[in-house]
Amino acid sequence: MFIGRTDELKTLDKLYTKDKFQLVIMYGRRRIGKTTLINEFLKNKKAIFFAAQEANDYLNLEMFSDKLYDFFNMPKTTGSFKNWHDAFMFIADKGKKERFILAIDEFPYIAECNKSVKSILQNIIDHELKYTGLYIILCGSQISFMENEVLGYKSPLFGRRTAQLKIDGFDYYNASLMMKGFSNEDKVKLYGSIGGTPHYLSQIDYSLSFEDNIKELFFNVSGYLYDEPIMLLQQELREPAMYNSVISAIASGASRLNEISTKISEDTSKTIKYINTLLNLRILHKKYPFGDNPNKSRKGIYLISDNCYRFWYKYIFFNRTGIEKGIGDEIADSNVFPDINNYIGKYVFEEICRQYIVILNIRNQLPFLATDFGSWWGTDNIEKQQTDIDIVADNKFEKSILLGECKWRNQIDDIMEIKKLMSKKYLLPQYENYYFIFFSKVEYSAGAKQLEKENTNLKLVTLDMIFDL
Repeated sequence: MFIGRTDELKTLDKLYTKDKFQLVIMYGRRRIGKTTLINEFLKNKKAIFFAAQEANDYLNLEMFSDKLYDFFNMPKTTGSFKNWHDAFMFIADKGKKERFILAIDEFPYIAECNKSVKSILQNIIDHELKYTGLYIILCGSQISFMENEVLGYKSPLFGRRTAQLKIDGFDYYNASLMMKGFSNEDKVKLYGSIGGTPHYLSQIDYSLSFEDNIKELFFNVSGYLYDEPIMLLQQELREPAMYNSVISAIASGASRLNEISTKISEDTSKTIKYINTLLNLRILHKKYPFGDNPNKSRKGIYLISDNCYRFWYKYIFFNRTGIEKGIGDEIADSNVFPDINNYIGKYVFEEICRQYIVILNIRNQLPFLATDFGSWWGTDNIEKQQTDIDIVADNKFEKSILLGECKWRNQIDDIMEIKKLMSKKYLLPQYENYYFIFFSKVEYSAGAKQLEKENTNLKLVTLDMIFDL
């Protein structure tokens, strides 16, 4: 069953209704669901789908030729095209007579083997294809290649695309649609451990508990996710050992360059090179306090972008020896599950709450239309200490701001915590309209609910409300 990707499908379908040439560039990390999305879009449409292989130019051209001959009911004895120019010219001639879709998956495998392919395609687009109704999709998993070598201004294909789609993992809500039968609390834990990659989520066994799923997937040498992150890293990078060290340092709590360098005992000049590569691969991202200029701020921190990577490097990376010795279940029971609420509270719940805010904003269900999102941290000059605000969303034109707090705890003094949140508005004094939103894992006290009634600018959100969309 196909789940999610509603906006992406709408974009693809909208372009399809236009009877003119289309070139869609689609890219995203491996396993993220690009091929599944393309196949869903191609249903009931006249289309050629070609998945390029990590092979030499000759073999890819031969396989591409076979695909074309099959589609146009031509005998394969015709022989392969001599070159890509002839193949694309053949497609252009056919495109002048009938409309169809050509989807090339893993386009970088072709373009890296034959450096002229992009120029050949550009030339044929400019002189032949742009006069047809042909619909081309070029898809790839190598993000830096797709952004620099296909979309980049130095690429021969620059300016030829009619749309581009960067495919990311599911947000918590779409991920939860693949978690039938689990409680909302377990859905949060599963999302925090497995992340939003559809292929990983499809490995969940609905007949097992959260704990047993994690043991089967991560803490068993035959589990699907036992070595998945490190295998993907080895496919992308030449020195996985150093990258493993950087990611594991961040997973263990180091977030600033000097902290990461100290943790892995490397110079900052060397460490930043590895960090930049991981940023380009979208394995890491850099976060700044809300309102800071990224070009000037010195408060940026590095975070792991994907929950699966974060969970794996925090709990699996240093326990692989024990897991391979057959004590994975015991490690999970003693080291992981007792700490899981701390992990969710520190890394995951805030992210989920921010995604919830974005969804409400799209649906016009916030007090104002927010145009910027993030979180804030810095010095409280009144209290003379460091403090933070979990969620910040604003509209500077309207001088309106929303401040939020997220508490993943089994017990809280909710009245005190809510009042503390509402008192923090002096940290961001440049606004006129202040609104507050508080998220709690547990139900609110009668006093907190009364506080919400008395303050029309305050909204209390429960765990069930986050999933009731």
